[in-house]
Amino acid sequence: MKLSKRITAMQESPIRKLVPYAQGAKANGKHVYHLNIGQPDIETPTSFMKSIKNFDEKVLAYSSSQGMPELIDAIINYYKKYDIHYEQDEILITNGGSEALLFAIIAIADANDEILVPEPFYTNYNGFSSAVDVKVSPITCKAEEGFHLPSKFEIEELINPRTKAILISNPGNPTGVVYTKEELKILAELAEEYNIFIIADEVYREFVYDGLHYTSFGNIEKIQDRVVIIDSVSKRYSACGARIGSIASKNKELIRQILKLCQGRLCVPTLEQIGSVELYKTPQEYFNEVNTEYQNRRDIVYNGLSEIPGVLCKKPTGAFYVVAKLPVDDAEKFAIWLLKDFDVDGETVMLAPAEGFYATPGLGKNEARIAYILNENDLKKAMNILKLALEKYPNTTLIPQSCC
Repeated sequence: MKLSKRITAMQESPIRKLVPYAQGAKANGKHVYHLNIGQPDIETPTSFMKSIKNFDEKVLAYSSSQGMPELIDAIINYYKKYDIHYEQDEILITNGGSEALLFAIIAIADANDEILVPEPFYTNYNGFSSAVDVKVSPITCKAEEGFHLPSKFEIEELINPRTKAILISNPGNPTGVVYTKEELKILAELAEEYNIFIIADEVYREFVYDGLHYTSFGNIEKIQDRVVIIDSVSKRYSACGARIGSIASKNKELIRQILKLCQGRLCVPTLEQIGSVELYKTPQEYFNEVNTEYQNRRDIVYNGLSEIPGVLCKKPTGAFYVVAKLPVDDAEKFAIWLLKDFDVDGETVMLAPAEGFYATPGLGKNEARIAYILNENDLKKAMNILKLALEKYPNTTLIPQSCC
C-alpha cells in the first residue's frame, strides 16, 4: 500500500531516533547519562498531584473545548505578573505546546506558504510544518555569534509573498540563546511592515541567567494583533507528562478560528487541567531555586566543554540547552559510537545530533545539543566521559577555535 508523500517526507525526530541504541547500551549493562532530551529531573510541585488526588466527581466528563475556565483564569493571572493582559476569549488550552504550535501553523498558513524560523530550531517546528505542507524557511544563526539573529536586512531578504509568519523560541531551544529587546524589535518591525504573524514559543520564559532581562513579545504593544504566544507547563513546572499547553493572542478572530480545531479534538484531559490550575499558583520562590540550580548546571557543562580541545560553543544564557561544535566528522555517528562502542567504567552519555535542528542542508553535521537536566554530580561525570570519548574517537577533525 502506498502512503502519503506528506508522512514519508516528514522528518524523524533527531532527539528520539537514537533511543534503540540507548536501549541496547542499557541491555548490555551500561549506565547512560541522558543529555539528549529536555526532561528535567526537578520535582514537580506537589500541588499538581494533590489536586488530582482530591478529585471526587462521579463521572470524568469532557471539559470545554476552549479549556477549563479555572485554568484559563489561572493563566491570565500568571501573565499579569509580566504585565501581559489577556481576556478569557483570548486563550485556548491545548494538548501540550506541541498541539498549540500545530494549530497556530494550520490557522495562519496554507499549503506551500512559508514560515521564517531562526535555525537551529526545535526540530518539531519542521515536523509540524511539513505535515500540513508548510515550508520552514531558515534564518541561519551561527554558533560563533552565540546564535543571535543576523541583521534586519538579512532577515528581510528572506521574506516573500508566501511568508505568513516568523516562528521563534525565546529563550531558544536548542541553543539556549536569549534574544535581546533590540532583536525582538527588529522582528516586530518586519511583522508590521510585511503584515505577517509572530508565533512566539515562550515555554522557557523563566529560565534566564546571568542577570539578563527577558522581553516577551507580549510586551510589544504595537503588534499585539499579530502575536501568538505558545506556552506550556512542561518545562516551567517540570510536568512534561501532563501535556498541558496554551495559545494566547489578542487577535480574537485567530483564536475563534483555532477554536474549531480544538472542537474537532473535543477537549484536553480534565484531570491534567485540574492539576495545572494549581501549578499556575506556584510561588515565585520555586522559580528562584530552579533558576539557580539550572545556572549552576549550565556552568558545569559550559566549563566542561571549554576544557575539551577542539570544541566550539558560546555560553548559553537561557533554557537548559547548549549547542556545541564537536571535533568529529559526523555528530550522529559519534553519538551512536558513544552508545555502542564506548564507556568509562560501564558508563556513557547520550547526545542529540544537531543536524536535524537545521533546515539548511549540511549545517549542524558536527554539532550536538546537550541538555543540562541532570544533577550536578552526574553532569560532571558526563562531561568527563565526553572528554575521554573525544580523545579516543577515531574520526576526529580539527575546528580552528576552542570554546569561546
